[in-house]
Amino acid sequence: MQRAPERLSSGEIAVWRKFLRAHATVVRQLEADLLGAHSLPLASYDVLVQLVEAPEHKLRMTELADAVLLSRSGLTRLVDRLEREGLVTREACVSDARGLFAVLTQAGYDRLRSATGTHLRGVSELVVSKLDPEDLAALDRAMDKLLS
Repeated sequence: MQRAPERLSSGEIAVWRKFLRAHATVVRQLEADLLGAHSLPLASYDVLVQLVEAPEHKLRMTELADAVLLSRSGLTRLVDRLEREGLVTREACVSDARGLFAVLTQAGYDRLRSATGTHLRGVSELVVSKLDPEDLAALDRAMDKLLS
Protein backbone atom coordinates (compact mmCIF):
# COMPACT_ATOMS: atom_id res chain seq x y z
CA MET A 1 0.00 0.00 0.00
CA GLN A 2 1.33 3.42 -0.93
CA ARG A 3 1.54 5.99 1.86
CA ALA A 4 -0.29 9.25 1.23
CA PRO A 5 1.93 12.34 1.24
CA GLU A 6 1.70 14.49 4.34
CA ARG A 7 1.93 17.63 2.26
CA LEU A 8 0.76 18.66 -1.16
CA SER A 9 2.60 21.10 -3.37
CA SER A 10 1.15 24.58 -3.84
CA GLY A 11 0.33 23.59 -7.44
CA GLU A 12 -1.54 20.48 -6.29
CA ILE A 13 -3.50 22.48 -3.72
CA ALA A 14 -4.30 25.12 -6.38
CA VAL A 15 -5.68 22.47 -8.75
CA TRP A 16 -7.78 20.97 -5.94
CA ARG A 17 -9.20 24.37 -5.05
CA LYS A 18 -10.00 25.14 -8.69
CA PHE A 19 -11.80 21.81 -8.94
CA LEU A 20 -13.89 22.65 -5.86
CA ARG A 21 -14.66 26.18 -7.11
CA ALA A 22 -15.60 24.95 -10.58
CA HIS A 23 -17.88 22.26 -9.16
CA ALA A 24 -19.57 24.68 -6.75
CA THR A 25 -20.01 27.34 -9.43
CA VAL A 26 -21.56 24.96 -11.96
CA VAL A 27 -23.83 23.28 -9.40
CA ARG A 28 -25.00 26.63 -7.97
CA GLN A 29 -25.93 27.92 -11.43
CA LEU A 30 -27.65 24.69 -12.49
CA GLU A 31 -29.64 24.78 -9.24
CA ALA A 32 -30.57 28.45 -9.73
CA ASP A 33 -31.69 27.79 -13.31
CA LEU A 34 -33.89 24.84 -12.33
CA LEU A 35 -35.36 26.66 -9.34
CA GLY A 36 -36.01 29.83 -11.32
CA ALA A 37 -37.62 28.18 -14.31
CA HIS A 38 -39.26 25.12 -12.75
CA SER A 39 -39.21 25.48 -8.94
CA LEU A 40 -37.25 22.23 -8.96
CA PRO A 41 -34.08 21.82 -6.87
CA LEU A 42 -31.15 20.07 -8.55
CA ALA A 43 -31.30 17.15 -6.08
CA SER A 44 -34.96 16.60 -6.99
CA TYR A 45 -34.11 16.73 -10.69
CA ASP A 46 -31.39 14.12 -10.08
CA VAL A 47 -33.87 11.79 -8.33
CA LEU A 48 -36.33 12.12 -11.21
CA VAL A 49 -33.55 11.38 -13.74
CA GLN A 50 -32.47 8.27 -11.82
CA LEU A 51 -36.06 7.02 -11.73
CA VAL A 52 -36.83 7.70 -15.40
CA GLU A 53 -33.72 5.71 -16.36
CA ALA A 54 -34.51 2.79 -14.02
CA PRO A 55 -36.40 -0.31 -15.13
CA GLU A 56 -40.14 0.25 -14.62
CA HIS A 57 -39.23 3.80 -13.47
CA LYS A 58 -38.62 2.61 -9.91
CA LEU A 59 -35.68 1.98 -7.59
CA ARG A 60 -35.30 0.67 -4.09
CA MET A 61 -34.71 3.56 -1.73
CA THR A 62 -31.22 2.27 -0.86
CA GLU A 63 -30.25 2.07 -4.54
CA LEU A 64 -31.65 5.54 -5.16
CA ALA A 65 -29.70 6.97 -2.21
CA ASP A 66 -26.48 5.52 -3.63
CA ALA A 67 -27.27 6.79 -7.14
CA VAL A 68 -27.89 10.38 -6.03
CA LEU A 69 -25.13 10.40 -3.41
CA LEU A 70 -27.41 11.18 -0.47
CA SER A 71 -27.65 9.57 2.92
CA ARG A 72 -30.68 7.35 3.41
CA SER A 73 -32.23 9.88 5.77
CA GLY A 74 -31.53 12.72 3.34
CA LEU A 75 -33.13 10.77 0.52
CA THR A 76 -36.13 9.91 2.69
CA ARG A 77 -36.77 13.61 3.35
CA LEU A 78 -36.34 14.44 -0.34
CA VAL A 79 -38.68 11.64 -1.45
CA ASP A 80 -41.20 12.83 1.18
CA ARG A 81 -41.23 16.25 -0.53
CA LEU A 82 -41.44 14.73 -4.02
CA GLU A 83 -44.29 12.50 -2.89
CA ARG A 84 -46.20 15.49 -1.44
CA GLU A 85 -45.80 17.18 -4.84
CA GLY A 86 -47.12 14.08 -6.60
CA LEU A 87 -43.87 13.50 -8.51
CA VAL A 88 -43.11 10.09 -6.97
CA THR A 89 -44.91 7.44 -4.97
CA ARG A 90 -43.63 4.78 -2.63
CA GLU A 91 -44.35 1.15 -3.29
CA ALA A 92 -43.74 -1.81 -0.97
CA CYS A 93 -41.24 -4.42 -2.07
CA VAL A 94 -42.98 -7.79 -2.35
CA SER A 95 -39.81 -9.82 -1.75
CA ASP A 96 -38.74 -7.77 1.31
CA ALA A 97 -41.40 -6.40 3.62
CA ARG A 98 -38.97 -3.78 4.94
CA GLY A 99 -37.99 -2.58 1.49
CA LEU A 100 -39.57 0.34 -0.34
CA PHE A 101 -39.39 1.50 -3.91
CA ALA A 102 -39.55 5.09 -5.08
CA VAL A 103 -41.64 5.16 -8.26
CA LEU A 104 -41.85 7.95 -10.81
CA THR A 105 -45.38 9.22 -11.44
CA GLN A 106 -46.69 10.68 -14.68
CA ALA A 107 -46.55 14.13 -13.04
CA GLY A 108 -42.91 13.46 -12.14
CA TYR A 109 -42.16 12.42 -15.70
CA ASP A 110 -43.87 15.53 -17.06
CA ARG A 111 -41.99 17.79 -14.64
CA LEU A 112 -38.70 16.16 -15.59
CA ARG A 113 -39.44 16.59 -19.30
CA SER A 114 -40.18 20.28 -18.84
CA ALA A 115 -36.98 20.83 -16.80
CA THR A 116 -34.60 18.79 -18.94
CA GLY A 117 -34.09 21.48 -21.59
CA THR A 118 -33.14 24.02 -18.92
CA HIS A 119 -30.72 21.61 -17.30
CA LEU A 120 -29.05 20.50 -20.54
CA ARG A 121 -28.78 24.11 -21.71
CA GLY A 122 -27.01 24.93 -18.43
CA VAL A 123 -24.61 22.00 -18.76
CA SER A 124 -23.87 23.04 -22.33
CA GLU A 125 -23.29 26.72 -21.50
CA LEU A 126 -21.41 26.20 -18.23
CA VAL A 127 -19.22 23.25 -19.20
CA VAL A 128 -19.37 21.82 -22.71
CA SER A 129 -19.17 25.11 -24.62
CA LYS A 130 -16.04 26.13 -22.69
CA LEU A 131 -14.09 22.99 -23.54
CA ASP A 132 -12.81 21.84 -26.88
CA PRO A 133 -13.05 18.13 -27.80
CA GLU A 134 -9.55 17.42 -26.46
CA ASP A 135 -10.41 19.10 -23.14
CA LEU A 136 -13.60 17.04 -22.87
CA ALA A 137 -11.70 13.83 -23.57
CA ALA A 138 -9.08 14.75 -20.95
CA LEU A 139 -11.80 15.60 -18.43
CA ASP A 140 -13.50 12.29 -19.14
CA ARG A 141 -10.25 10.40 -18.53
CA ALA A 142 -9.58 12.36 -15.34
CA MET A 143 -13.10 11.68 -14.00
CA ASP A 144 -12.71 7.97 -14.79
CA LYS A 145 -9.51 7.93 -12.74
CA LEU A 146 -11.13 9.78 -9.84
CA LEU A 147 -14.09 7.40 -9.85
CA SER A 148 -12.00 4.21 -9.99
